[in-house]
Amino acid sequence: MIGNLLALATLGLAYGASQAQAYDNSRSDNIAVYYGQNSYGVANSNPSVWQKNLGSYCQDDVINVFPLAFLNVFFSTGGLPEINMANTCSGSANGVFPGTSLANCQFLAADIKACQARGKLVTLSLGGATGAASFSSDAQATAFADTVWNIFLGGSSSTRPFGDAVLDGVDLDIEGGGSSGFITFANRLRTLTSNQSKKYYLTAAPQCPFPDAYLGAVLNAVPFDAVYVQVIKNASASSLQQLVRVSRNLLLRLELKLMFSRLTNFNNPNAWNFGQWDTWAKTQSPNRDVKVFIGAPASPSAAGSGYVDAATLGSIASQTRSQYSSFGGVMFWDASQAYGNNRIDAAVKNALGGSTNPLPTSAPPSTTPTNPGSGSCGGVPAWSSGVAYVGGNQVSYNNHLWTAKWWSQADVPGGPAGVWTDGGVCRSKIATVASAAPSSAYAQVTSHLSEIIASSVAHGAPTAVASLAKPTAADHDGLESRQAFRFSRRV
Repeated sequence: MIGNLLALATLGLAYGASQAQAYDNSRSDNIAVYYGQNSYGVANSNPSVWQKNLGSYCQDDVINVFPLAFLNVFFSTGGLPEINMANTCSGSANGVFPGTSLANCQFLAADIKACQARGKLVTLSLGGATGAASFSSDAQATAFADTVWNIFLGGSSSTRPFGDAVLDGVDLDIEGGGSSGFITFANRLRTLTSNQSKKYYLTAAPQCPFPDAYLGAVLNAVPFDAVYVQVIKNASASSLQQLVRVSRNLLLRLELKLMFSRLTNFNNPNAWNFGQWDTWAKTQSPNRDVKVFIGAPASPSAAGSGYVDAATLGSIASQTRSQYSSFGGVMFWDASQAYGNNRIDAAVKNALGGSTNPLPTSAPPSTTPTNPGSGSCGGVPAWSSGVAYVGGNQVSYNNHLWTAKWWSQADVPGGPAGVWTDGGVCRSKIATVASAAPSSAYAQVTSHLSEIIASSVAHGAPTAVASLAKPTAADHDGLESRQAFRFSRRV
């Protein structure tokens, strides 16, 4: 009898030890890491270091929050949104729901639920470096909040991109398109998520200059649980000149804003404004317990500039926490970059005194989908090494139909880069020749660049530098060929 009781007691202790600690928003050592855009893969051609399945990042207790990036188009085919998660899930690679352009990522449900079972939040980030995240009216904003609730959170719909997985909240990373309607959207979301048995979180990723150009008003009107402040500074004439030079060659740098990070100027009181955000949290935010995170690039290739190493960032985070009670932790862009940079997330977690212990449960099986079958190659151009392709472009190669997952050039279909999805043996012959990528990117980039210039001037940059940043016709090809980088963002 005693032996049985001891065995039961031991089993109970073991069970208790295996349970992950629930997320605690009041802590000051939380780590939030964006997942979905394979940012490290954009800068590295070796597929072995590309973004892995979500579950592989949940095997220890370092990362506390995973905003899934991104729901990048609010209103698309059939009135539903679009999500793009690079090599993890996209409409071109994984299919869409009938009558929509919404990717079917239901295979991710198991990973999402496994991460949640380990005490981690998995939220949905809206926006990113795109201008397609906006509202034309408050009525449209209200309707969109209902849509998000029904297809991603606790509502009900036959169209659920992540299947029966219920996400833990919404993150607003609005970097273009305007600010109209977001107060209505956030308030409606708060109404829908209140008085539920499950706790839902609302976060935002504003730019460092205070107040944020797109989210300033909504942050003052709606209670947020946390803000992941992207620590960048106002642009000077020299930095705008660099913005122009680099944007003509690599659109990724445009999406990163190319404004030098304040992390590198931490010791300059004129360039480090965490105190402003702390004051906002304590005197203006409707939620006086809101937590403010330092948003940082997870490696040198994660941002155009502003990266600091793990030791430096750990010291900055520790000093900031000692000065400001609103400090909640550090946000990284992104998971692939953090893991590719010797787990900078774990190093900073240690610096803050948080646990980095492995969790005792085993990793979930890989959930990478396959796409067997065959496709029609009628009217589809042959693959050409000289053409830049973007996600969704189709080509024929070796008598197979291939669909691009994201931007690529000179990456052979079926090759080690993993850029192309094999649609199977062609059922009909090629009818056209290779053509260049669509021309929509140039207009989008020009518009986006204008927004950045306007924002920079509003924050004190000389107006005389604005003319330096106008892309010319000669820039068209360079910008076009990098169209897919618009999902790769920033900090």
